[in-house]
Amino acid sequence: NLYNEEIFKDSISSATPKYVTVDRESEKLPYQKMEFGRAKSAMFFPLFIDNVYIGYWLIESGIAHAFDNIDTAVLEVIKNNIVKILKTVEYQNTVENIVREDKYSGLKTAEYLYGEGKKKIDVYITGSNAYLLSGELATLLSGRYVEINMLPLSFAEFCQLKPDGDKDALFAEYMKNGGLPYVTTLGSDSDKVDTYLEGIYNTIIVKDVEERQKRKETDPNKRKVTDIALLKNISKFLASSIGSPISVKSIADYVTSSGRKTSQNTVDDYVQALVEPYIFYPAERYDVLGKQLLKKNQKMYIVDLGLRRHLLARQKYDLGFSLENIIYFELLRRGYSVNIGKVGVTEIDFVARKNDDVLYYQVTASMVEESTFEREMAPLK
Repeated sequence: NLYNEEIFKDSISSATPKYVTVDRESEKLPYQKMEFGRAKSAMFFPLFIDNVYIGYWLIESGIAHAFDNIDTAVLEVIKNNIVKILKTVEYQNTVENIVREDKYSGLKTAEYLYGEGKKKIDVYITGSNAYLLSGELATLLSGRYVEINMLPLSFAEFCQLKPDGDKDALFAEYMKNGGLPYVTTLGSDSDKVDTYLEGIYNTIIVKDVEERQKRKETDPNKRKVTDIALLKNISKFLASSIGSPISVKSIADYVTSSGRKTSQNTVDDYVQALVEPYIFYPAERYDVLGKQLLKKNQKMYIVDLGLRRHLLARQKYDLGFSLENIIYFELLRRGYSVNIGKVGVTEIDFVARKNDDVLYYQVTASMVEESTFEREMAPLK
């Protein structure tokens, strides 16, 4: 057990957490006795009830220096809740049997927390995207978590916060300012809304993406995303292409046409940097007849139309594509996986699947013209 390890004895005696890491990938942490030694960095938290040491909580990562910049306040909250759970245990033998040995690492795991303990408390971790993207959570929590993806307000939720408003006027406002909850408190003050959206954009693009790249690669010369100006340029292109098929090549061609030559591999890295913090959501094309996903010409949708307006700074927008963006996220909220449908040379805007249900959606701003009606209905016949 780790409480016998010399490296952690001072942590237990002083009731303080301890962070250990290696400097080279070829090294092992001192407490790892097994040949393969998976972990390269670890955070050790001694647990106490009424000043009596009863065990520990250990977080490991296979990356050296993985926790150099982590917000330990979040981890302290989790540790304190673990202690609260343990205080509810009625019998001493339950405490003694909380842990089991992991057959791969030889370490102990708090199995109780996922059995009886789970009935007593739920722990929710929230915070900056720079620290709490799904990949980082998988590293920190070893897969024992449920990820709940949060989205801006739906139009129905938006209306609930403005119960006295006219629905048509509210929908126009929703399309213009988006559904970020704080926007609903700013009323019709465009300057305040613009200032708020600018702050959100700069926090996500400049801070979160940049900080995450620093955490993924400590050597500045090896980072894949280093040019924030290029990142902003690509984000504007994606925002202007909502609802249109795009490829890495088409983005690279756009960047090159604006006076800056860049490779498709670089563009792909930058697009992923915008997808990972949930700014843009990719929708792959699906061959309805062949029943398979297609790798080329996916579409991108932006998480909030208010952010799109801030990015593009235009007074008028393509209504059809804005509606398409809203409907895409509404389908996600309702639990559907969403793809773009391809039927021969025609297209279905959305193929929404959930369990055994498959729904097909066409989105258009107007069906008045007979030619529009025929075009939209043709793939569904």
